[in-house]
Amino acid sequence: MFKYKDSIDSIYKNRDWIYRLLLFLFSLIYIVYVLPKNKAFKYEIVKGKPWAYENLYAPFDFSILKTEQEVKQQRDKIIRNSSIYFTKDTLAKSRSLQQFDKLFVNHIYPKVLLRDSLSVSKDSLQLAKFTRSLVSTLYNKGITAKSYENNRTVFIQKGIKAQATVFGNLMSTDKILAYIDAEILKRSFVDYSQEIKLVIIDLIQKPNLILNQELTRKSLESELDKVALTKGHISKSSRIIAKGEVVEGERLQVLLSLRSEYNSQVRTESHNSWVLLGYFVFISITLTMFWFFLYQFRSYILECFNKLIFVLFNILLMVTLSSLVILYASRFIYVIPLCTTPLILKAFFDARVGLFTHIITVLIIGFIVPNGYEYMFLHIIAGIVSILTTTTSYRRANLFKAVGQITLVYILCYIAFHVIHQGNTFDKELALVLFFFVLSGLISLTAHPLVYAYEKLFGVISDVSLLELSDTNSPLLKQLSDIAPGSFHHSLNVANIAEACADQVNANVLLTRVGALYHDIGKIKRPTYFTENQTVGITPHNALTPLESAQIIINHVTDGIALAKEYNLPQSIIDFIKTHHGDRSVYYFYTQAKKDDPQVDIKDFQYPGPKPFSKETAILMMCDSIEAASKSLKNPTHDIITNFVENIINKQVEENQFEDCNITFREIKEIKKTIKQKLISMYHLRIEYPD
Repeated sequence: MFKYKDSIDSIYKNRDWIYRLLLFLFSLIYIVYVLPKNKAFKYEIVKGKPWAYENLYAPFDFSILKTEQEVKQQRDKIIRNSSIYFTKDTLAKSRSLQQFDKLFVNHIYPKVLLRDSLSVSKDSLQLAKFTRSLVSTLYNKGITAKSYENNRTVFIQKGIKAQATVFGNLMSTDKILAYIDAEILKRSFVDYSQEIKLVIIDLIQKPNLILNQELTRKSLESELDKVALTKGHISKSSRIIAKGEVVEGERLQVLLSLRSEYNSQVRTESHNSWVLLGYFVFISITLTMFWFFLYQFRSYILECFNKLIFVLFNILLMVTLSSLVILYASRFIYVIPLCTTPLILKAFFDARVGLFTHIITVLIIGFIVPNGYEYMFLHIIAGIVSILTTTTSYRRANLFKAVGQITLVYILCYIAFHVIHQGNTFDKELALVLFFFVLSGLISLTAHPLVYAYEKLFGVISDVSLLELSDTNSPLLKQLSDIAPGSFHHSLNVANIAEACADQVNANVLLTRVGALYHDIGKIKRPTYFTENQTVGITPHNALTPLESAQIIINHVTDGIALAKEYNLPQSIIDFIKTHHGDRSVYYFYTQAKKDDPQVDIKDFQYPGPKPFSKETAILMMCDSIEAASKSLKNPTHDIITNFVENIINKQVEENQFEDCNITFREIKEIKKTIKQKLISMYHLRIEYPD
């Protein structure tokens, strides 16, 4: 029973780390699940480049694939020479001849002959016979509506039989006139050639050979199906390429054939299990390195679930998009704007987090994309450029400059790769990839809208929002300035001192400044109860008991939290309001109460806390206490200020106010030094010269 209870207590105490472990496992399983499971060919084939690996021998028998151009040429040839099927209309000839006998012999030709005053019916009969014979001959040869090559094989279907011939033996509409002219010259009917042609053309308007599209299509498909996609065979253990040989020509085609065969092989369930295990190990190592980085250098991200989930979400999003593109349209892989990851993360955290996260993402994706080295080189270089070019992410012009420089680096590096591999051949494929880089750059411009969306979705805050909040004309700070001008001036002084301290210990300078500006907004509720806002020598605390006064002073923290939520301030700013007094006591009123009642409980005079839990909130506690207390200094000197700062901060350390935050004694020492310098500057003290 006790062991069970101890186990439950242990789980409860370590629940935060259990949640982080579950998040790690979820990320691992998700990435392994979405990555394409196609068997990866372990050699990188680069046209025109020497083979960088050891001698390669065929691991199994396989056929050499023809190039796309070779297959296309063979298919085009078959299409040009494929057989054509016609169905013969056996009644077309008889219909035309009947029409000729009925209409033209009885009406047209007598008039034609009378035109020349001919009265011999024998001449009229010869002309009619000649014309009729031509019509009959044309139909016997076969008339088609469309012309084809003369040597093209055709089949004329009549009933269930089909007769083979070549198209040159048939008559198409464009060959009929030439044939008629030749026959007229033979019979000396040149004077009537125009009349004869008009009559014949009118009679043969309907061809007697009709294209059978169904049979022709099936015949073509049957021929195309016979096209061989291979042109040779490689036996197992045959040498494919030696180290140092240039990958081009026949060697290139053999390597491509080997890769195609390798990727198309059917894998057993056992093999799939080994592939999944390999993925699992690879992703585990990669994510573990990322976890160690956060633990060692950015533990505040690891300690805050919102921030940790936000960073992991960016990795999972890019891996998911890349996996989908690789599965369905791998040629568009360079359209994915991977460099938005460092741009966005730098806006929320810092350059180091942005770059390291970007590299981890590129390593995972580079494992599954074609030409992995080229892909990783391009994106890592572009990621470095994105970090180096965006010094202040809240300036809009900087985003356009950064995206322009990133796109330029992509283009230059890819052209360099292309020239190394294929020489100075600039083709459509190269132009298309360069267009993809430009398109990716345009998509990267969505980084600013995404920053706003991520702030709302994950509850994190960016430099852009911090800069907006630092405006002293914002509604809440304006209200503090009007209602509690002394507290506002105090907040400005604290912000200036805290900003300098944060810069010295590599804390978030902008976040520290904004947190300092808003830490005392709760004093808006009862401004006159705080010394800095009292313009006359009378204090309202004279009418209150020490406990009542202490509660009013303490309540400025809870009032500030309520105001911050009312004005939708980010949680990271509310944290400064909560923690700037930690769980310290209102010592002045506690000592007053103790005079009246020695048994008074100090807990009644304590702030609700929590204690500072970040380097930034710890800096605020030190600067706030010292700036407020410094108003009591009279005739300060260097020694007085030094002892003053040391005593206040040392007392906070003794009270364990900084035990929950990641601040070191070395950093506290630097903060003390900076505060002393600031106070000396504020009091305009000169350097003390020795006697």
